[in-house]
Amino acid sequence: MYAAVCVRSFRRYATYRAATAARVITNTVFGFIISYTYLALWQVRPHLGGYDLSSALTYVWIGQGLLSVAALNDLGALTDLQTRITNGDVAVDLYRPVDMQAWWLACDLGRAGYQLLANAAVPILVGSLAFHLRVPQGTGLQIAAAWCAFALSLLLALVVGYAIRYLVALTGFWLLDVRGVQLVYFLACSFFGGFFLPVSLFPPVLEAISRALPFVAVFQVPTDILLQHYDTAGTLTALGLQLVWAVVLVGLGRLMQARAAFKVVVQGG
Repeated sequence: MYAAVCVRSFRRYATYRAATAARVITNTVFGFIISYTYLALWQVRPHLGGYDLSSALTYVWIGQGLLSVAALNDLGALTDLQTRITNGDVAVDLYRPVDMQAWWLACDLGRAGYQLLANAAVPILVGSLAFHLRVPQGTGLQIAAAWCAFALSLLLALVVGYAIRYLVALTGFWLLDVRGVQLVYFLACSFFGGFFLPVSLFPPVLEAISRALPFVAVFQVPTDILLQHYDTAGTLTALGLQLVWAVVLVGLGRLMQARAAFKVVVQGG
């Protein structure tokens, strides 16, 4: 059933073609703006933060590609959940013979799958035509291992990101309007997650704080794995960190959902 929900969520988001085109154009334009900013910065400070120029530019375009996939600037499919909490329709969801958290995870994975094909592929392709981007290097086995590790890391990143956004959406049980919390999430995830700048460029104390938060697991970690920023042990450690955050945050979501079920308020009655 959850696989069917995921497929239908993919098909649903595929119908918004004008919105997709607008996102692709916007992400591509911002990719060029940020790329030329990085070019100026890396010409002055080569190998800044442990990245060469090619890796830095690749970092930019992966960020533009994954912006919509990881829903760094909105709640993704959970926008619908937040709406249902606000208008009281979530009371019906809680009575359905399905796990609500798993249901919305399936919806969000379907959304992310479509965004990966539609909104990520095009900007990255354009970026690769305009700049020299870095791809995994080494022997055939090393290249295959890097891509497999990135695919696993991206899946874990989607689960971690979903778990955080699920917590944000559930605050609607108490606040009814989560726009303020959503804005805090966007700023925190983008800054501490390394979307604006790699966290390795931060001062040591701020970098340590960033790496202690779950946001790096959403964007910085999968990107660094693709760029082969880690050795084998570092890659396994990074994947383990993502897995731990996924388990912890999903668990927190279940606890918060159970607590929220006692506070359901259906507006109007």
